[in-house]
Amino acid sequence: MTKSLRRAALITAAFIAAVAAGSAVQAQTGVTPSVNEQMGANKAAVASQTRINGMDDDTQRMLGDYRATLRETESLRRYNEQLELQIKSQEQEIGSINDQINEIEHTNREIYPLMQRMIETLDKFVQLDVPFNKAERAKRVQALKEIMTRADVSTAEKFRRILEGYSVEMEFGRTLEAYEDKLEVAGAESRTVNFLRIGRVALMYQTLDADETGYWDTDKKDWVKDNGYKSEVKDGLKIARKSKAPDLLIAPVHAPEAAAQETK
Repeated sequence: MTKSLRRAALITAAFIAAVAAGSAVQAQTGVTPSVNEQMGANKAAVASQTRINGMDDDTQRMLGDYRATLRETESLRRYNEQLELQIKSQEQEIGSINDQINEIEHTNREIYPLMQRMIETLDKFVQLDVPFNKAERAKRVQALKEIMTRADVSTAEKFRRILEGYSVEMEFGRTLEAYEDKLEVAGAESRTVNFLRIGRVALMYQTLDADETGYWDTDKKDWVKDNGYKSEVKDGLKIARKSKAPDLLIAPVHAPEAAAQETK
């Protein structure tokens, strides 16, 4: 090959190499900005996703708080409804108690005079009745009078005690009793004797030595000596003390007023 041809080939090769090098540099210069832009976009996308994830967590937390608040609100609403029902019930109970208090005050105003009259009637009855267990019965009536003045005793208890006093007096009318007590006779010294009470039908006495026997005369309001009932009283005392079997007793009986007037 001639020198001119070799020179031309070398020049051509150098030119091609220069062109290729320029193209490579140009290609590398164009790719770098694109890669940087893509990386920036990826970073922005990651940051956006992170913010989205954070917002989603906040949203879920807020949703949970909202639901919990709704449940608490519902619970409080039901509790308030229950309280309202209880308050209404308590208001009704208070009204009922106030009505009862008013009724009690009204009842007390009416029942106190009644109880006083009952005690007065019982007192007169004991005084006019056959004079058995006089001290015990008088003491019972006096206790009823005293209890009426006590503020620490309820009205119900006072009324119960009065009824109890009447019940005791009623019981005397159907029982047989023997007891020792003082015999008070006008113009004579008191003596300890055995008394025999047959209900309220008859009250008889007998001295401790059984030397004297007598009975209470309801018409005369005085004691009458009558030894004709000596054996009857002696047997009656034994029956009352349960040392002898029950048996028929003969006793002086006060005639009813209507019958007595007819006989006259």
